[in-house]
Amino acid sequence: MAHAEAPAVEGHQQHPLAIYLWVWVLLFVLSSFSYAVDYYQLQGMLRWSLIIIFMLLKAGFIIAIFMHMAWERLALIYAIVLPPLCLLVFIGLMSYEGDYTFLTRLDSFGPATEIKADHH
Repeated sequence: MAHAEAPAVEGHQQHPLAIYLWVWVLLFVLSSFSYAVDYYQLQGMLRWSLIIIFMLLKAGFIIAIFMHMAWERLALIYAIVLPPLCLLVFIGLMSYEGDYTFLTRLDSFGPATEIKADHH
């Protein structure tokens, strides 16, 4: 007999236990991949890209399944997910602007030079 979602109890929807176990196993596998990045001593942008991708995937599964966001109304999902996404966009813009300011100052004032004092 196929496992269907259990009937609602007092207005609450019950989800099959198997989905939680599958997500737990998937989180374990993603964590193993994250540790493998260190084990194989990957470096540079590949290292940080993989670590961030695995981190975001794990966070997404936790939010979707364990925080029950996959079964919520779209308005609630937007209310919870949209503000952090906006913050990430603003952080990216500030980072880009900070680099632009730093590079503009380097171009205008040149590299830092050491001032040597004359001692007689």
